[in-house]
Order: sequence, then structure tokens, then C-alpha cells
Amino acid sequence: MGSPGLSNRNSGQQKWLGITEPISLIGPTEYDIVKTCELEKYLQDAGLYENKEEAVCREEVLGRLDQIVKIWVKTITRAKGFNEQVVQEANAKIFTFGSYRLGVHGSGADIDVLCVGPRYATRNEDFFGVLHKMLSKMPEVTELHPVPDAYVPVMGFKFNGVSMDLLYANLSLWVIPEDLDLSQESILQNTDELSVRSLNGCRVTDQILNLVPNVQVLDINSVDKDRIFMFSFDVTSGFPIMGYISISELQNFRTTLRCMKLWAKRRGIYSNVAGFLGGINWALLVARICQLYPNALPNMLVPRFFRIYTEWHWPNPVMLCEIRYGCLGLRIWDPRIHREDRNHLMPIITPAYPCMNSSFNVSSSTLRIMTEEFQWGHEICEVMEAKKADWDTLFECYPFFEAYKNYLQIDISAKNPDDLRNWKGWVNSRLRLLRLMIERSTNGILQCHPHPEDFSDKSRPLHRSYFMGVQHKQEVPAKEGELFDIRLTLDEFKHSVNNYTQRKHGMDIFVTHVKRRNIPVFVFPGGVRPNCPSRVTRVSNRSSELRISGHGQAELGDNNDRKRKQAEDSVDALRISKSFSGEYPSGNRNSGKEKSISEINPLLTTTGASSSKQAEKLGIENITRGPYDAHQVFSEEPDELENDLEYRNKDKDFGGNMKNISLNSPYSESKVAAEPVFSQKENSSSTHIYSNESLEELEPAELTPPLSSGNYAPVPQRKSIFRFTTLGKSADKGS
Repeated sequence: MGSPGLSNRNSGQQKWLGITEPISLIGPTEYDIVKTCELEKYLQDAGLYENKEEAVCREEVLGRLDQIVKIWVKTITRAKGFNEQVVQEANAKIFTFGSYRLGVHGSGADIDVLCVGPRYATRNEDFFGVLHKMLSKMPEVTELHPVPDAYVPVMGFKFNGVSMDLLYANLSLWVIPEDLDLSQESILQNTDELSVRSLNGCRVTDQILNLVPNVQVLDINSVDKDRIFMFSFDVTSGFPIMGYISISELQNFRTTLRCMKLWAKRRGIYSNVAGFLGGINWALLVARICQLYPNALPNMLVPRFFRIYTEWHWPNPVMLCEIRYGCLGLRIWDPRIHREDRNHLMPIITPAYPCMNSSFNVSSSTLRIMTEEFQWGHEICEVMEAKKADWDTLFECYPFFEAYKNYLQIDISAKNPDDLRNWKGWVNSRLRLLRLMIERSTNGILQCHPHPEDFSDKSRPLHRSYFMGVQHKQEVPAKEGELFDIRLTLDEFKHSVNNYTQRKHGMDIFVTHVKRRNIPVFVFPGGVRPNCPSRVTRVSNRSSELRISGHGQAELGDNNDRKRKQAEDSVDALRISKSFSGEYPSGNRNSGKEKSISEINPLLTTTGASSSKQAEKLGIENITRGPYDAHQVFSEEPDELENDLEYRNKDKDFGGNMKNISLNSPYSESKVAAEPVFSQKENSSSTHIYSNESLEELEPAELTPPLSSGNYAPVPQRKSIFRFTTLGKSADKGS
């Protein structure tokens, strides 16, 4: 059996990759080549490429790990009483996947590794038992952290300083051949569910590489090669080189994916566990854009990425190939059959059997945030096309601690580094639950924006802090005296976190409300709070728009400030232009050099640059709206507070024992103030939030002890009662 999605390419009836025709076959101009070189230079300067020494070290570590698992499997084979011939034939093999396999890993990035063993090599006893013991005795192995109860069981560790996440799958084979092909569907036969999940990473990664168009060698005789003497990267090794480059040397998919991953991290939306998108999600999204524009360079792919996913009609799924149902009866993503699949808001489907939704963690709030960021990126790219901004503007960090007036601070601590590492992994996997619980208990009126990273205070080495921005839903006007009491919700969250089966004394967690002006300084670069923070406001009448305006910047002191100001003014000008024309401004970058797309799509036959722009616009509209009718079996999106229904009774986060965690606690939703409580009386010991459109203010709260959990000492925590009222202009006294 072949890999899913390849049959169409080899049949001779289809000349493109993907489930639809490409939108355009337009190739690059001289301008695109130069800008792509600038992008690669920017990514190099940002440290996204490892040096030769690091690459050699990784190869050596992988070779050493392969030797270790081969020794391990022979050891357990002999211990199980097999004869010497079977012991000699016993074998295990490792495979890489994720960013390392895709060729987009950077300096210091971890390596995702899968160990494949024979049918008698068990996961719990042999992998997490014998192999774990072997690794723990090796001096080159540090920070060994097994997570056997995770949705995908994993063993994390550092080998000679290289971070690794090791998964395990035991196949139904008695002997693992050295030339094992994981793309064959037959390897899934008679394997347990955990092994199928573990194998999925490798199978999906390989399918992505198979379904991305190969680099095209195009005619560049008319291109002035003196203009493209810049950084390029060797195709095989990935090392930077200098000199004249040809288009065939530009790795379109890899460069674009590196770009989008860096952008997502800078904008604070790179984290699967936080409800945003992880590495595999971004790879699938970028691969789909490459399918739609097979001849485009990264400078062309990046703006089209933003435009297409800004206009995408979610929950219309993103797919690289048709869903393959297979013959093994494994569960696949199909909302026609599985009701829980209908609750997925941003389905990004993996291309390997069994096809799954890789973004099931996305909720309504995180989808809203990502859509706004896509829109922001789209607008910046339009300014860049007008040559009024550069790559620095696109990669500007999102000012998370200036975007909201109110935050929740989640602090955790432990007695020693090992306990902190285990406690941190568990709590991090539960933070999404807190966001869902708050939004559900307030009927979606309170919206939470989680920061995907944790922060450490150097004065408290065994302490970590997480933050969530909190705001009133801007589409819903605040009511006078509207009250939301989330104290029981926070108690319920802490109770679920404290159910951690490996919890030890000293593993504590507490949640407090902090205002923007009281954010601890250790979250800022260099431990210095900005003197003149920029003002970031989400426009209430356009949820997908992110407006940025200067605040306290009457004098711009450097080039970066001037570029940012120029870009912001250009964005506003483009918005005004759109409001009158109803269309996106058309640039002249490819004027007279575009290739007609009528060769593969007669519906989009055009002549001239302006007609080609219109044809591309129609193609984008067709792609973003369908054609996935077979998978859209519901006419409306699920209710905002019920779109994570599948997590009420089970949760599939990365880490810890989650079998007994449930949102259905003794505190029912009706008891957690699901309906607003109106009150005329102020409670000075409570936390209140006042709102008048963009005005949002929380009053200070007194420190009060929370409910005690188990035998552990309670940690002081503020009460959390959110009260909404209408304030006049005089009430806005800053942040």
C-alpha cells in the first residue's frame, strides 16, 4: 500500500499536489528574488540556523542513541528467555520527525525521536522501565523526565546537551528490519492506540514532505545576478553559504516555514498546549500555501499565507490531500460520523492515515486572537509591498504586557529542580483548562489571552509564573453593576491541578489578579519596565483587526521607530483606501511578468496584470470557502461556550495523569455565576472590573487565603469578583 495522497500525483490525471488546483503558477520576479534573499539573511541573523558544530553534535547524539536502543532491545530479549539466535536478531530502530526531519530546526532546538521496537518489548515495563534505568545511569544523560501517562507517552532528556523527546511504538513484528518503511499502512495493523499516536508524528512529517511541490528550476536569464549576491543555504546540509544563487537553491517550503514559526513566536501564538498552533500545525498551513502557489518564492508565499488564512472560513478544514479511510478501521476525523469533531473550530487535518485534527486545542478565544494576528500580518505585508516597511516590521514582537489592563498571574513553586520541572509540565498542560472554565462560567463575557511562555524571577530560582490577559468581550456591551464571581472557578481549577498523581510537598500553585502597571519587572527584557509603552487596542467593531498607534512617541529616536511609525501610517492609509474601493490595493510588482494560470484552471482565464489579480482573488475566495462540502455537515458553529465539549469528561494534554480530571465539578455552572449578578453595593475586599467599551479597569483586591487543598499549606490569594459598571470619561485614569 502506498502513502495517502500520492496516488493522484502518479496517476497522470492530475499534475498538481493537493485536493484542488493551484491558485496561480506565477513565478518570481527579480524583486522577489532579492526580497527572498533578504528574508533568509534576516532568519540567519535571528539565529534560526544551527552551525556546523551543532549539526555534527546532533548527528553523533542520534547515532549514539541508536546504539543504545539496540543494546536495550537485546537486553530485554535475553531477559525474557529467548534463545541466543533470537537475541542476535533482535533489533530496534529510531526515526526523527518534527522540525528536525522537516529541516527547519534551529540552534538549541530539541529533536523529536521515535523508537520502534518488536511486539514483545512493552511500553511500561521495558521502555519506561528498563530503558529509563539505562539512561539514568549514563553521565551524558541529564534532566531525564518520563511522562508515561501523556496523550502521547514521551521520555524527555538531554544527551550531551542536546534536548530530545523520545517516543515509543511497539509493532506487531517479531523482528524490526533496518529498512523499515513507516509510510506503509500495514505497520499499523495490530498495534495499540498509543503506538498509532506515536507513529503518527513520523508518518505525518514524511507525508508533508511528499505533498509539498518540489523546487522549480526557472529561467532567470533576464535577472541581474549582481543583485542577488547574498546569503543562501546549502540544500543538503542547511549550512549558510555566500555567493551567487539560483532559484533552485531556494528552499521555498523550509524558508517560509521558518519565517512563519519565527513570526508566530514573536506574536505569541506559537503553542499547541496553550490553545494556539504548534510546529506541525504551522507546517501543514505553510504546505497548503505551497501547493496553491507551486512556483512562488518565500517573499511571495508569506503575504499569500496571511491573505488566505485571514479570509479562511473556519471551521472549513485545511487538508493537503483527500482523507483516506483505510482498511484497518482506525478512527479518523469526520464530523459526519463523530459529533465531537463538529466542535473543532480550526481543523487542520494531518495527511497520513489515520487522518486527525492536529489543532483540536484551539478554542473560540485563541482562534479570535490568531485571526486578528493573521489580519495584522496581512496589513503589514501590504505595506511592505508598497516598500514602506521591511521584515523588521513584520517580525515585531507582540506587546503582550501592554495589550491589556488586567491580567491573571499563575505562580507555581517546588522544593527542588526535578520537582519544579515535573510540576511545571503538569501545570502548563492544565492552563488551557483554566481559560475554558473562566470563559464558560461567564458565558464567554470574560475572555482570556494566555501567554504561551513562563517567566522566572532570578531571586526565586524554584518559582515560575504564567500570565493571562483578561478583558470583557467587546462585542457585548457591559451592563451597569454586572458581576462575575469566578472564585469557585479558580478553586475548581486548583483542585484539578492538585490532583496530580506525582504531586509532592512544596508543589504549590496560586492565582492572583494584577493590573498592567503592577506587572512584575522580571517579565520584561533586562528586568526593566518600558518607560513609554506602545498602546495596543483591539477595535471593538472589527474583531479581526489589530490597530497599533504610537503612545508617548512625539520624537522618534532611531530608524526602527521611524520604520514602525511609517508602517503604521501606511496601514491606516490602506484601510481607508479599502473602505472606499471595497478591494485590496493592487501592486505593480509582477506587472507584465505574470504567467497566466489558465493552463491549469480555465475558470480563471485572464489577460493582463489587473485581470490576473482579480483571478487570484476569485481563486482565493473559492479555496477559503470550499470545496469541502462533504465535511461541513453543520450549518452553524457550535455555541461559544460548548465548543470544547469533549474536554468536559476527558482531557488530552501533553503530560501527567489526566484520567480523572473533569469540568463537571461539585460546583455547577449555575453556582459559578453563569448568569450576571447585578449589585448596587461596592465590596471593597473584592476584585472588580469596570468596562465602558474600550475602558476596562480592575480595582485592587485584598489578599485572602483560598480554600485549603489536601494537607498542603494554603497560599494567600486575592478574591476574584469581576464587577462591570458604566463609567464616565472622568473615570479613565490610565492603567
